[in-house]
Amino acid sequence: MKLLTLAVACAAAATLSAAPAFAAEPVVAKLQTAVTQPVKFIAGGAMFKCEGDACVAQAATSETFSSGACKAVAAKVGPVTSFTGLKPMDDARLSACNSVAVARTAGSQLAKQ
Repeated sequence: MKLLTLAVACAAAATLSAAPAFAAEPVVAKLQTAVTQPVKFIAGGAMFKCEGDACVAQAATSETFSSGACKAVAAKVGPVTSFTGLKPMDDARLSACNSVAVARTAGSQLAKQ
């Protein structure tokens, strides 16, 4: 029983020590078109701050580097050329992310015509 308790305690300590390592890595979305003024919004459980051609989430969670968070960024500020955290998002996921931005852009251009 003592061995089981020790194993559970070690697992808990390992889990808690891994969380700050992920949180220390920001998530960065590079934008196809720069924003004209600073923008802040929450996506994937983190605050994204956009200036110029980049949106950065400093206090990232495990949900921040997800397709859903990328789609939220693309829907808010336009197409994303790269989405990086611990590693870059692959082309297939990035394309799915931008499908929201493309639909939004096409819809607003139709409204202008």
